[in-house]
Amino acid sequence: MATEEIRVSGTVQGVGFRPTVYRLAKACGLRGDVCNDGQGVLIRVSGSEEAITEFVARLQTECPPLARINQLTRSISESEFKFDNFVISTSVSNAIKTEITPDAATCPQCQQEIFDPFSRFFRYPFTNCTHCGPRLSIIRAIPYDRCNTSMSAFAICSECGKEYHDVENRRFHAQPVACHACGPTACLERADGKSVTASMFSMLDDVDAVCTLLQKGEIVAIKGLGGIHLACDATQETVVQKLRQRKKRYHKPFALMARDIEIIEQYCIVNAKEKELLTSSAAPIVLLQASDKKQLASSVALGQNTLGFMLPYTPLHHLILRRMNHPIVLTSGNLADEPQCIDNDEAREKLRTIADYFIFHNREIINRVDDSVVRVVSDKVQTIRRARGYAPASISLPPGFQKIPQILAMGSELKNTFCLLREGEAIVSQHLGDLENAAAFNAYQETLNLYLNLFEHQPEIIAIDKHPEYLSSKLGKELANTNQIKVYPVQHHHAHIAACMAENGIPLDSPPILGIALDGLGYGDDGTFWGGEFLLADYRKFKRIATFKPVAMIGGEKAIYQPWRNTYAQLVTTNLWNDCEEKYADLEIFNFLKNKPLKLLNQLIEKGINSPPASSVGRLFDSVAAAIGIYRDKCSYEGQAAIAMEAIVDVSSLNNDKETLIYPFSFSFSDNIYCIDPRPMWQALLNDLQQQIPQPVMAAKFHKGLANAIVEMVKHLSQENLINQVALTGGVFQNCILLRQVSKRLQTLEIKVLTHSLVPANDGGLSLGQAVITAAQFIHES
Repeated sequence: MATEEIRVSGTVQGVGFRPTVYRLAKACGLRGDVCNDGQGVLIRVSGSEEAITEFVARLQTECPPLARINQLTRSISESEFKFDNFVISTSVSNAIKTEITPDAATCPQCQQEIFDPFSRFFRYPFTNCTHCGPRLSIIRAIPYDRCNTSMSAFAICSECGKEYHDVENRRFHAQPVACHACGPTACLERADGKSVTASMFSMLDDVDAVCTLLQKGEIVAIKGLGGIHLACDATQETVVQKLRQRKKRYHKPFALMARDIEIIEQYCIVNAKEKELLTSSAAPIVLLQASDKKQLASSVALGQNTLGFMLPYTPLHHLILRRMNHPIVLTSGNLADEPQCIDNDEAREKLRTIADYFIFHNREIINRVDDSVVRVVSDKVQTIRRARGYAPASISLPPGFQKIPQILAMGSELKNTFCLLREGEAIVSQHLGDLENAAAFNAYQETLNLYLNLFEHQPEIIAIDKHPEYLSSKLGKELANTNQIKVYPVQHHHAHIAACMAENGIPLDSPPILGIALDGLGYGDDGTFWGGEFLLADYRKFKRIATFKPVAMIGGEKAIYQPWRNTYAQLVTTNLWNDCEEKYADLEIFNFLKNKPLKLLNQLIEKGINSPPASSVGRLFDSVAAAIGIYRDKCSYEGQAAIAMEAIVDVSSLNNDKETLIYPFSFSFSDNIYCIDPRPMWQALLNDLQQQIPQPVMAAKFHKGLANAIVEMVKHLSQENLINQVALTGGVFQNCILLRQVSKRLQTLEIKVLTHSLVPANDGGLSLGQAVITAAQFIHES
């Protein structure tokens, strides 16, 4: 007989892990016990070596759906213990290294129950078990017990109590367990305050009535798991347009929900990896290639060739969509740029002019959690927004980061997240939005305080972005000053690269790699704005060795929303504006630009008045899009023109290797840095405009030319530096065509390419990079 202690760490508490251990130990004929303690789960077993080995193997293959084993270690027990059976012991009450499980989509068993007339959970919108249901969205304190969640308002009934205490039941210690008799309830209201009567619909209940309202062309606000959504029939153009006007979201694509995969496949091409994501417990929005089989309302995704679909992830959604044979729009319940509403009264006030009806419930949402957004690129998952289903699951850090102080990284200004670092792991918050909006900044502070309390995190160092005007940086300085702790400013693009390195497991003491960070802009070490950077970087330091030619952002932020400003700035900077007057006077773009106040614009550029130079590849994309006639005058959100240009790219031109189908760039060297100059690209593009080359072909030539220029620069830099790994990061690399083109070309050079998967390439991943850079600098200084 052998006696062992088995230590399991990871996401192993509150997810049905101990009942699984109990079941498998009994099946393997083992004696002993299992308990939660400060490090995770401790198992003590006695039995034959073969039985223990079988038990360990099955534990890893039959792990509960929401559990994640980060580490499992076996050791011979030095102390004797006597058990006649296998039992679940009382948890050890030492300090717990808290892990909070993300909210999880309804599991198949609960789905079956809500549609089973003989189940006591039949049509119950809040059915859940240890395999699914609310977690982060309802917790207000630790430990994760019912009394510390918004379920504390609902006294558990005897039937639910039996299941809660039954170790053989999948609801054993499921904190949100509830039923019709004891749990939250849903209620339908009219936005105009008038009463809703059952005779209006003759439906089964208020939840079923929502489906009928959607089919009739009404807009319904639906209180879900981590927030309130606005829903309408995605096939009715009139109501989709109405939603856009009321919500003041004029162009951004809407997210969609469909009852099942079969309905999604009527509108999109869905591969095996995408199906896996759609049906996972995270149930994110998955960006899918639109097909020509069926068309949704044209206003659902303007200027896009992809659609963002998700499947129902709560019983409420499943019940609403039971009779819905086509997709619905399911977009965040807010006015444009504000945080999603989570409170009933707040929604009544803010959404009454948008929604026609509300379906509310009386379970409080403690923590706002948006829907996650992902896509599959070359069979690899690319996270665009990390939130529901993924946050706050910890990210294991590479070797070298095990013994570090507690660090708080504040993130960026846009697409903000923050990050808590501790003992070899990073906890990145859910997506918190753009902090320039006052309501979003308030929500950011509330969520930060909640995380610090939930994870018992006491920062010893705070990391911030170097931009002096970012609200997150200002708050970080205030916190550091108040608590008398160090603050580390971190350069924006270095943080992007470090985040990519960290999630790809690059060890702390690895030699520098080449990071290529392309985005809208970030504050550079020289006080200018960067956005197209080649950095030779490790976790502690970096050297800027190449960049894109800086071009003025005329009007500052206005250049983000008026792409023509970037086109004019490019033509002036490349000294091609005079050529336009002489050779291209008949071009539409020239006639458009010459009607602008050019004298004033030139003065702004010459005197540097609110027109900072920026090496931004994001703005380069905007300038090209405007030149060929895509969202030339204005955009309603950053990157709209670039995204639309990606969507129209001619695939046959993209796959054609002819040199004539690639726009050229040139290279220069000055002030100890290499520079990519787009002047030859502009000459070729103006010629194409004159020859009336189709937009899709020009879009393809630009993407290929840019990818080729990036790779040629890497080749050149490789002659002077040892480069065998390249990290591709920054929001521009969310462009699938550019990412594929650059990756493919680099791989032919036998260079290993690192890309993002766990955190976004955009500023949503920045806080992870800030945190690991700060940790590396601390270790170096210690």
